[in-house]
Amino acid sequence: MSSKKEKMIAKRMAYIDSSGIRKVFNLASKMKDPVNLSIGQPDFDTPDRIKESAIKAIREGKNKYTLTQGITELNRKILETYQKRYTMNPPQSVMITSGTSGGILLSFLCLVNPGDEVLIPDPYFVMYKHLTHLVGGRVVFYNTYPDFKIKEKHIRDKITDKTRIIIINSPNNPTGMVYSHQELEIINKVAQEHDLFIISDEIYDSYVYDDEYTSMLDITNNALVLKGYSKNFSIPGWRIGFALGPDWLISEMIKLQQFSFVCAPSFAQYAVLDNLDFDLKTIKNDYKEKRDAIYSLLKDDFEIQKPGGAFYIFPRTPSGQSGTEFVTKAIEHNLLIIPGNVFSESDTHFRISFAASIKDLKRGAEILIKIKD
Repeated sequence: MSSKKEKMIAKRMAYIDSSGIRKVFNLASKMKDPVNLSIGQPDFDTPDRIKESAIKAIREGKNKYTLTQGITELNRKILETYQKRYTMNPPQSVMITSGTSGGILLSFLCLVNPGDEVLIPDPYFVMYKHLTHLVGGRVVFYNTYPDFKIKEKHIRDKITDKTRIIIINSPNNPTGMVYSHQELEIINKVAQEHDLFIISDEIYDSYVYDDEYTSMLDITNNALVLKGYSKNFSIPGWRIGFALGPDWLISEMIKLQQFSFVCAPSFAQYAVLDNLDFDLKTIKNDYKEKRDAIYSLLKDDFEIQKPGGAFYIFPRTPSGQSGTEFVTKAIEHNLLIIPGNVFSESDTHFRISFAASIKDLKRGAEILIKIKD
């Protein structure tokens, strides 16, 4: 690109780097039969029942714009479900978003003014950092190392008079950690004391393996809660999520969606509506088995926290090696994983997705153990 054209690019783009995950995806397409433990999406195909619902909707002509906030019946059923589930803090409103990522962007645009500070846990899902920069906010990280749990002091030490939002993500990507009721109470207490708003990304809430899951809605209604169907139904390409929260925020997000995403894909909304009763028990049990397998395979050779949810595990790299160095070595041995600095300000870990076959998990573990020294 010529220097003249480079000057035409908005300055905000200087703060946004191409996703390290996408770089690995591109690399995977050029490798011959790699062991791919990098992909953050389900390894099962969309169930036939859900496919048929989508095909039926398309054939019936349900391909036009929907209401900006989503089709009325889907909104009603989702809101009723969560109002009954969380009677202490029932959400006031719901909207269907273009994936959970769409909900993140809309909420940031509605809540963050230039110069406002957004507290983000480190490690973090990659979008939080870059979307904060996109809207002109300032990223402030609160540290959760080494066990990836919430530490009250680490949050309080980062709060200034410019802090506006605390982000949480449980189950967490990339660590797989699930925050306890006590940890979420800490978040809520700090938020109330400093008049902060909470955004809770709960896209992996159906994949919790050991303890009962605690949503931010169990704790407070001073939060926007983001959920979706990409991981549950294996439809990440359909872009279908939803946001639960107070009327004053959801109404603004709906207004903004009119002039951005317009609406979530119509056929996907109807397919989800037909399958709200889909039973995830078998899929969840399968991922728990894979979680147990990868943890058992690696725990004697790596410093590692056993994940309580999602389908990720985040081991520490062997002594003396950065995450980037170790992942480079793994790729040279035909194993695709993601360096920790894609998700963190530190480069000390690497992410494995155990949304893969047991066979590939064993192959991947063998390579990791082989190259660790």
